[in-house]
Amino acid sequence: MTTIDLPKVLSGKVRELYDAGEDRLLMVASDRVSAFDVIMGEPIASKGRVLTAMTVFWCREMSDVVPGTLLADDPREIEGALGDARFPPEWAGRAVLVRRAEMLPIECIVRGYLAGQAHQEYEKSGTVHGTPMPAGLKLADRLAEPIFTPSTKAEEGHDVNIDFAQAVDLVGAETATAARDICLELYARAAARAADVGFILADTKFELGYVDGVLSLCDEICTPDSSRLWPADQVVPGHTPPAFDKQPLRDWLDAQGWDRTPPPPPLPANVRDALSARYVAAYERVTGLSLDDWYGAAS
Repeated sequence: MTTIDLPKVLSGKVRELYDAGEDRLLMVASDRVSAFDVIMGEPIASKGRVLTAMTVFWCREMSDVVPGTLLADDPREIEGALGDARFPPEWAGRAVLVRRAEMLPIECIVRGYLAGQAHQEYEKSGTVHGTPMPAGLKLADRLAEPIFTPSTKAEEGHDVNIDFAQAVDLVGAETATAARDICLELYARAAARAADVGFILADTKFELGYVDGVLSLCDEICTPDSSRLWPADQVVPGHTPPAFDKQPLRDWLDAQGWDRTPPPPPLPANVRDALSARYVAAYERVTGLSLDDWYGAAS
């Protein structure tokens, strides 16, 4: 296991956070993949580099909407900023130096299409995050307008979907309103770019936090881990669309009869390779860049 001489703040399902001093964090994206809040036993090649490269791209694209926490993504700049701590070369392209933020205790999800948990809830009750929706909607239908659908952040187990009033109870009306407005604008920006390259951004999750009293964009941004990304020409309402995200992995796991509790079934090589290829394709199509040009590419 790669280590660094910095205090570890958090070990998440995919990322490791280290205290870099001076209100900074070193955030490292691994090749781990999770589904249904369970970490799979096998890594996905190139995944950490894709998540990091895509997040850096979107952070810069969206800087005029909301400030981000990114300080450095160039491995040489990061190493120079860490003082005596040696930066592991295998973290190139996977690590970013960011400002520490006071994170909101909610996930900021925006949905433009009916899918995932929102579709499951709608099928049962005709609501999405507790909000009544028009009758007759099908899986993969476009919503009349994108909606802000927050959830809680669970320390253990699963996040809980909540409505806007419950978000207000958690963070206050001013912060909840600001978060909603920011995230709807971010979604519109990302969805428009995705549409330009033949994708539908069905939904995505943002993380916001306060830095020096200013609401800022944190963590990953519009990645295949945090979004549903569909090829626009293959979406048929009422059917599960092919996806350039984690949904095919979830579908494969469900087909194994897994009960969604640890341990997960082993991922065969063809499932891992297909997931890696989809992640790389999503990055390259959306950004117009090659992953081979991102830090950490094999020589």
